[in-house]
Amino acid sequence: MLILYNAKIYSPTPCTAIAIRGERIIALGSDSEIRSLTDSTTEQIDLKGSLVLPGLTDSHLHFEWFSIGLSFVDVETDTLDEALRRVAQRAAATPKGQWIRGHGWNYTRWGADFPTAAQLDSVAPDHPVHLTAKSMHMAWCNSLALQLAGITSQTADPPGGAITRDANGNPAGTLAETAMDLIAARSYTAPDKPTKAAIPQHNADDVAKAMIEGQKAAWRVGLTGVHDFDGVRSLKAWQILRERGEQGLRVVKTIPVAYLDHAVALGLRSGFGDSWIRIGNVKIFADGALGPKTAAMIEPYEDDSRNLGIVVTDKEEIHERGSLASKNGLALTVHAIGDKANHDLLDVYENLRAEEALRQSQFATRKLRHRAEHLQVVHPKDWPRFARFGIIGSAQPIHATSDMLMVDKYWGRRGMGAYAWRTQLNFGTLLTFGSDTPVEPINPFWGIHAAVTRRRADGSPGPDGWYPDQRLTVAEAINGYTKAPAYAGYNETDLGEIAVGKLADLTIVDRDLFNCPPMDIRDTVVRGTIVSGAFKYRTDDL
Repeated sequence: MLILYNAKIYSPTPCTAIAIRGERIIALGSDSEIRSLTDSTTEQIDLKGSLVLPGLTDSHLHFEWFSIGLSFVDVETDTLDEALRRVAQRAAATPKGQWIRGHGWNYTRWGADFPTAAQLDSVAPDHPVHLTAKSMHMAWCNSLALQLAGITSQTADPPGGAITRDANGNPAGTLAETAMDLIAARSYTAPDKPTKAAIPQHNADDVAKAMIEGQKAAWRVGLTGVHDFDGVRSLKAWQILRERGEQGLRVVKTIPVAYLDHAVALGLRSGFGDSWIRIGNVKIFADGALGPKTAAMIEPYEDDSRNLGIVVTDKEEIHERGSLASKNGLALTVHAIGDKANHDLLDVYENLRAEEALRQSQFATRKLRHRAEHLQVVHPKDWPRFARFGIIGSAQPIHATSDMLMVDKYWGRRGMGAYAWRTQLNFGTLLTFGSDTPVEPINPFWGIHAAVTRRRADGSPGPDGWYPDQRLTVAEAINGYTKAPAYAGYNETDLGEIAVGKLADLTIVDRDLFNCPPMDIRDTVVRGTIVSGAFKYRTDDL
């Protein structure tokens, strides 16, 4: 038995101590009450006033790419020159001909247009280079990489994608949306969808090995569970870890829409599995992203009067695939960034709910837990519709502070409906929170800080934050990483709060988030992470 005492415990039951036997919480109470349960096998730990939270879950991330990316070149820099310097440094330490991969560039921070192949050629002419943008919706490649992938002036833009070109029509060096598949099949691309890429592909064993380090990084920031949005290779890797006794995060796994027919044929349903690995929803992309200006918009971008973004999957196809999924017990989870994408998605969900109501009246089927991923900008007429149709809003609070300058520049007055978490909560939408890592850092306390303050680490844009009427309370923000993802991930019976009988997943931190200055939340230090009753991470003083 494990007893934790002298703590501030965030629980529906007032208490200062917890008793854990095996993988579950068996008692909550005062220090004296719980310590009286001690037997000869008990380990007692004085938490010295630390705050104990339910184990935190990131409800939207790409764990395969986060884990693999730990070895990539970090090109999330303030200047283009620094990004190029880092690529040159890696090239100098890499045998000629081997691929150099990196992640994180954001051209809007550089005060320039999209970067070019020629710029990479100048620092790495003898290595194929492939760098994904911070948004993960664009790739920056050098000439050798484009050559190896067979991308030339004659290569047509694929549906739902774009190849940037120079004045002569030659590939300029960046690939947007589905054009990325021309050089590196993304994690949600079906294996029967060919790619010309010469980039060496990782197998499931490679991914599982990388995930060992990825899990350690997740435990250090207090995560006990994830909703993983990568593809089938990732699912294989999680199973490998479990078979080897090395899985230490609870996983809800989405199904890429490319595999929907296979999932239906196998009879898979959302929520199938157990508390370690559970099948989630079917993932579809409605549009692109804000950074590359590919999010689908009702009106053009403020600085680009001809650009309405890119519709990756139109509403008719989303409805067709969604209807098939729904009638087979599979919920949808749809990436929708722009206001047009969200509007069209809500139209689809309205129709699906009508179809489901007819089936429920005949067969008493359960209500599916459909999700909208990101909700980054929503037209005011659509604000109430998520709650009206019972759609879970899956959001990443840190996107708001990371993207605020781009929102002001690209969407202007529409920013009042962007990252509008307070508005959605007021209408009754269930919000579940994540990081979208590697798009943003995996640390959940950075997300909680962003939700509560609407400010960056440096305090900008000012004491009240960006659109301060959208700020959340600490309790509301924490709910987005605890109870909400437990429900969204079909795990509410076992997870989401500290209560007797629940699984003992706990996050122990060094400060009282409810009473410390809000700006200090971002500096929270995790003292211990417990999964299934066992410490996965603890500081030396614990």
